[in-house]
Amino acid sequence: MKKQILYILKNGYPRAISGESICKALGVSRTSIWKHIQALRKDGYEIVAQPNVGYRLVTVPDFLYPEEVTYNLTTEFLGRTVYYYKEVNSTNQIAKDLALQGAADGSLVVAETQSAGRGRLSRGWFSPYGKGLWCSVILYPKINPVEVPPITMLASVAIAQAIREVVGIKAGIKWPNDICLKGKKVCGILTEMGAEMERVRYLVLGIGLNVNIEAEDLPSPLKEVATSLKIESGQPVNRLHLLQVTLKELEKLYFVWLEEGFAPILIQWKKLCVHLPGLVRLSNLKESWEGWTEDIDLSGALLLRLSTGEIRRFITGEISLTTGYGQAGCLPYGPVPREVT
Repeated sequence: MKKQILYILKNGYPRAISGESICKALGVSRTSIWKHIQALRKDGYEIVAQPNVGYRLVTVPDFLYPEEVTYNLTTEFLGRTVYYYKEVNSTNQIAKDLALQGAADGSLVVAETQSAGRGRLSRGWFSPYGKGLWCSVILYPKINPVEVPPITMLASVAIAQAIREVVGIKAGIKWPNDICLKGKKVCGILTEMGAEMERVRYLVLGIGLNVNIEAEDLPSPLKEVATSLKIESGQPVNRLHLLQVTLKELEKLYFVWLEEGFAPILIQWKKLCVHLPGLVRLSNLKESWEGWTEDIDLSGALLLRLSTGEIRRFITGEISLTTGYGQAGCLPYGPVPREVT
């Protein structure tokens, strides 16, 4: 009932809607309408009651409520079911639990903050209250586990495009899962799955996007490596609009991937990549290599040419950009890592 009243007020905005017309539309009493209006106010909606005129919606709170996410959402299935939390340990963990319980395809788990947000390699993720997009999407693609890696790169393209559309900033991508602005990380993507030997049971695509974080909010270890859309644009960003556009772009590319494969998406990814070609250091838990990024193949793997001339294929790892020789000796030619244009 509360959701229906909100939609009536939204559709009438900026006009006032009489209590009588709301009662007739929903078949309830004026007392019931008043109670739900009070509940909406408690949720942060500013609603003015004008005698002999009706109720008028003035402002909407900066929360990612399900009714806000789904209102005017243009996707077919992505984000149509929303699980909203003020605080969770990790949206990915909640999403995995929901997937095992049979949550709908395209379900969105979104939180205002995470107490134990995670990045790659189980690293913590800084998730201050109400200042970012901390969310996860549940998907059930009919694919084999070996086909999963490109979904992370697909998501990075979708997010970079959404940032450009909403904020007007040209974001770049660093393999395999980072979105960067001026060399600093603004977004990370964590893909997890439940699978059997020959089929994926579910995919959970986690997104951590720094939106309205201030420079002074960042902990000291992050100040040199992380940024936010507000820091780079100088203006606050509407999180709801950014989330809706991200879901739209993500769904569009997801359909392309399922119908045409990764090739057309990889073309877009390469245009946004900040180190292709470029000199990089690639590390995993045990070793590190320095070399020249030759290409990304259709499986999403990085092809790295070492100083010996050998080209090695990596399906995972972490890249740091470099502009000169390292301990192993990088290749002495080619441009330095670039900015997206």
